[in-house]
Amino acid sequence: MTEWKAPDPVRLHASLRPGALACVDLSSGRRWTYAELNDAVNRAAFVLSDIYQVARGERIAAVARNSADFIILQQAAMRLGVIFVPINWRLSMTEQEQILLDCKPSFVFGDAVSQVSIKGARTLATADFVTAVAQAKPKAARPTISADSPAVLLYTSGTSGRPKGVMLSARNMFATAVNFGVLGEVSQESVFLCDTPMFHVIGLVTSIQAPFLQGATVLISGGFDPVATNDRLADAAFAVTHYFCVPQMADALRKAENFHPEQWASLKALFTGGAPNPPANIRWWLDRNVLMVDGYGMSEAGTLLGMPLDRAIIAEKAGSVGLPPPDMSLRIVADNGLDAEAGEVGEVLVCGPNVSAGYWACPDENARAFTDDGWLKTGDLAKADADGYVTVVDRRKDLFISGGENVYPAEVEAALMEHPGVKEAAVVGIPDERWGEVGCAYIVLHDGAIASAVDLAAHCSALIARFKVPKEFVLIDALPRNGAGKILKRELRRLALGKDPEPDRIGDIPHARHASAKPEELAAQR
Repeated sequence: MTEWKAPDPVRLHASLRPGALACVDLSSGRRWTYAELNDAVNRAAFVLSDIYQVARGERIAAVARNSADFIILQQAAMRLGVIFVPINWRLSMTEQEQILLDCKPSFVFGDAVSQVSIKGARTLATADFVTAVAQAKPKAARPTISADSPAVLLYTSGTSGRPKGVMLSARNMFATAVNFGVLGEVSQESVFLCDTPMFHVIGLVTSIQAPFLQGATVLISGGFDPVATNDRLADAAFAVTHYFCVPQMADALRKAENFHPEQWASLKALFTGGAPNPPANIRWWLDRNVLMVDGYGMSEAGTLLGMPLDRAIIAEKAGSVGLPPPDMSLRIVADNGLDAEAGEVGEVLVCGPNVSAGYWACPDENARAFTDDGWLKTGDLAKADADGYVTVVDRRKDLFISGGENVYPAEVEAALMEHPGVKEAAVVGIPDERWGEVGCAYIVLHDGAIASAVDLAAHCSALIARFKVPKEFVLIDALPRNGAGKILKRELRRLALGKDPEPDRIGDIPHARHASAKPEELAAQR
């Protein structure tokens, strides 16, 4: 059987569109055409292979903020068959070292790598790499690299248990670029603004590989700043068409003093993912003539679902994460093992060339993650409507059962977010003598807002079944999050049960206080 060779869009567009603008490093102002970017990648490949003697199959870890140099290193590694490992620089040194010990890199690249001390690993500072690339000879020879060999290890956030390295091949990333390219209407005229960190699949794969595949332009930001991003989205010289963010970033944009969405003339949409996006939030953006296009993806498989860039459909289906892309198969499987009917909740299973082969050096995890016939079990619960549009209901592990009924916290959180005083909400299940489990809602209010537990319960009762309404409401200054920005529900459960936070968590649990209510008043809401 003939082996499929790894695709290389940057090399292709260096011939097809040599003078087209490939990327801009916004922090330094440096710019590269596709011909110049291809030359820089060739030089970086020479630095890795001929100067630093990095061999195929070895790992290079990167602990650094977004930059064009970060991408040049990743592209050079992929050409050589070297495995690139981007690491969340927000993690503690202990957490970073845990990942480094797992992947055993030959080099650790980054902005402040002098503190790194891992046996067998040398360090390569960003500034030294930039100098070496500028002085290097281009390495024009193209080794034969299999499209199915691991090219990237993306480590999961590790909110429970040790982090796992998701193995992504060139084929996986190419398929994600194709899939998002179709759903997101990407063309050679597209301009992506990349604020999202490149240790995430959205930052490294969707925001980079998708535009490179089409010969489009990427504006690389060192990190998210709401004022700077608002200015860039409104700048006609940049003409940004695609911007990815999590809902919390979108909220920061709208609160910044220079928020003027009417000036975002080139923007096709704000593409959101990574956290639940309540319908009320999506409608707020539509009222300001901004398409908020929600989607669903994961490190293990890239883009899995996406809404169309159609205002009427977004308004009608607000809360949905859309339809599957062309080069992937998706099933929603009910508890009986059969495909779920329309409106029935089940676990999302996926397969296709975008799906990872598994986790680095984790045979037991791989056995649990895949079905016998090769479908990836996402662990997410969802339902599809009669038109095929999918709504993610919750994580399977977050579901709780109250009085024999399944309760999906994401549904309750969406109802709470419809309350005008609620800024953020997170719901967890806690033990209850009568019902088995009930909901405990942690609420962040908008500045100056006032809401009692009785008011919140009554609000929920008008939108969802009574058995879904939380029986306890806790006002909290901010929801605890990990370094990747995900809500630490495990910590909220511990807080609800009166337990201390687990060691090595990022930050402290914010100040919490119970909303005033008598037990009998909340019980009446049942």
